[in-house]
Amino acid sequence: MIELVVATKNKKKLQEIRELLKDLPLRVTSLEDYPDAPRIVEDGRTFEQNAIKKAATIALCTRKLVLGEDSGLEVKALHNRPGVYSARYAGEDATDLKNNRRLLLELKGVPLKKRGGRYRCAVALADGQGLIGVVSGSCSGTIALEPKGTFGFGYDPLFLIGKFGKTFAQLGPEVKHAMSHRFRALKKARRLILEYLSRNA
Repeated sequence: MIELVVATKNKKKLQEIRELLKDLPLRVTSLEDYPDAPRIVEDGRTFEQNAIKKAATIALCTRKLVLGEDSGLEVKALHNRPGVYSARYAGEDATDLKNNRRLLLELKGVPLKKRGGRYRCAVALADGQGLIGVVSGSCSGTIALEPKGTFGFGYDPLFLIGKFGKTFAQLGPEVKHAMSHRFRALKKARRLILEYLSRNA
């Protein structure tokens, strides 16, 4: 069975990716399984650049099939911030709670109808031979006036899905996995993985 290394130490993100790829004949590992792997500085100006850097760096180190993923939130009223800084919006060692608090503070006084945003996700695949491909996905929503729900991670307690009138954190994984930015990017990535598996069976 071919190993797929997910270039992350984020346990919740890894769990989500594993769930979305669970029917593929892969053994999914992560950077937790490669403690000597180089630390990746996410200094790209786009999600795609960061995803490529993660995939290519770890593929050179492990010589395995690697999935690099970068994602974040873009809020129209904030000129698409926090963007690539989503995970560290409130500082280098920011928690989800601190990031959510900062977002609410920045949007203080902005009415709900002007709080539109989107989650974006880029996925890159690479192996020891080089880059295989890059795909992306997005999901539109509104930034709620206060956090609600206990599922998910990141900005999920604030990310309101219009047709449900609930946040991703309220809707839970089944609904989120059927429509999220990560689901949409991984759906495209699956095709690349299946092509790779057929060539390397």
